Amino acid sequence: MDSSDVNTGGTPTQGVPPQPQPQPQQPLIPAQRGAEPSGADAQGAPTASEERVWRAGRLEPMPIRPLPKAPPSIHILGPTVFLVALGVGMGESYMWPRLVLIFGPEIRWLFLIGVSLQAVVMLEMSRYAMATGESIFFGAARVFKPLMWFFFITAILVYIWPGHLSAGASALERVTGIPWQASAVTGMLLVGVVFTLAKVIYSLLENVLSICIGVLVVGTSVVAALVGNLADLSSTITGMFAFGYLPEEAVSPIWFPILVGSIAFAGPSGMQQMWYTLHLRDKGAGMGAHIPRIRGLRHADDQESMPSRGFMFDTENPDEMAKWKGWRRWVTFDALVLFWGITMLVTISFTVLAQASARLDPGVTTVIRDGERDAALDAMAGSFAAAGSPIFGTVFFCFIALIGLNATLGLFDSFSRGQADMTYFFVPGAKRFSISKLYGFFLWGLIAFGIGILLFGPADGPAAILDVLAFLSTFAMGAYCVVLLLVNNLTLPKPIRPGLIPNAIIGFAAVFYLGMLFYSLFAFGVVVS
Repeated sequence: MDSSDVNTGGTPTQGVPPQPQPQPQQPLIPAQRGAEPSGADAQGAPTASEERVWRAGRLEPMPIRPLPKAPPSIHILGPTVFLVALGVGMGESYMWPRLVLIFGPEIRWLFLIGVSLQAVVMLEMSRYAMATGESIFFGAARVFKPLMWFFFITAILVYIWPGHLSAGASALERVTGIPWQASAVTGMLLVGVVFTLAKVIYSLLENVLSICIGVLVVGTSVVAALVGNLADLSSTITGMFAFGYLPEEAVSPIWFPILVGSIAFAGPSGMQQMWYTLHLRDKGAGMGAHIPRIRGLRHADDQESMPSRGFMFDTENPDEMAKWKGWRRWVTFDALVLFWGITMLVTISFTVLAQASARLDPGVTTVIRDGERDAALDAMAGSFAAAGSPIFGTVFFCFIALIGLNATLGLFDSFSRGQADMTYFFVPGAKRFSISKLYGFFLWGLIAFGIGILLFGPADGPAAILDVLAFLSTFAMGAYCVVLLLVNNLTLPKPIRPGLIPNAIIGFAAVFYLGMLFYSLFAFGVVVS
């Protein structure tokens, strides 16, 4: 994007007549959205040629609309539940405990860096989405449209692999004896049917994931307290601050690519942070309140008309800026307390379990080194059982299956949501379909491909699929950090652009992710073992 295309000084393009002052707004979280504000037609297009707008890039300018008042910053799970569900996934429950079994809890300093970077990325992703009501994909297109298509293709290459669900199904197989392929296929079909029947997909998913996360957090904390001891807890916490610890074996062709993927899986990996901007929009956060929500395929005909672009608020109005600061406090609580805190709590529980399992079965590390990747799960199930009853071992595998289902619900929804968003706004002729129908198209396409992979795909099973998914995610994360810097600094008015410190952290994240990725490729010539 040519910088001349962006309004300077945060001043919206001035129209001729002054606009009526907006009426005081009530918080629009969680239920909100009335009709399009006066001055715009059903498609959200201005009816007055002089209407004040914000120009960003060469795409359609954004009309100026009132920013809704932010709700209280302290709240229970909202859009964060999607990132928590994806963040508290196989990385925290399986991949990192496996690394702890091999390298010890001191390896967790890399996990701390990964999750902390993700919290800052989350804050910066929310900046553009809450200021405009547009996704970060739309923002990328405002900078340079091929950037958006890059992520459209990357999402297909990375997220069509059913790694999380297959790993969860593998855990379920240990409990029920049902082949993991059968339960994984059944799970995918169930997800498709549920999303198809939902009236508003976001509302359904937020409620389901909130319950699942609550069960997971409380359940794993209780069992970890029963199985582990204070020494396990102490080494788990101090291991997060063993900065620089990196045993020679970790920097080997076998383990380094897995380590890289595990860092990417510390928190929401790959493009999940980009999809978070769409969840913010459907929640009605910030200017997302002016955008309709996606419906299930069965209710697609009830879809409200979607504006052809987002909106901007008046950044020169002190009252509007005060509301903006309220939204920033709201999302900061999301990032630091809900996302970072819950993710850290769950992964501490699983690391305590991993250490307890190593005490019970010292030979488990040898088994994992010999290539039995699933041995980590078996060992931790053994430590669950040691808490007093074999049934706890079954409970552990149920937790893993629940994590796989959580991640699958979030990923299938997010992938379909992101692809539908880019298709609707940027594929010629796509607007003749509603965005809800496009969502359904991508959802069922993903399910059909996933079933094909599970039945006829890699013979190495769930763990191999998960490792490939994790490593590919690293590439997407390095790339989106670069795009995030461009979007926030080139397309937003100056008063709401990020400061020096957030920009520096996002820049470091880009170098961190891409540096590890290319080091693995050039030093070892491998993508994943």
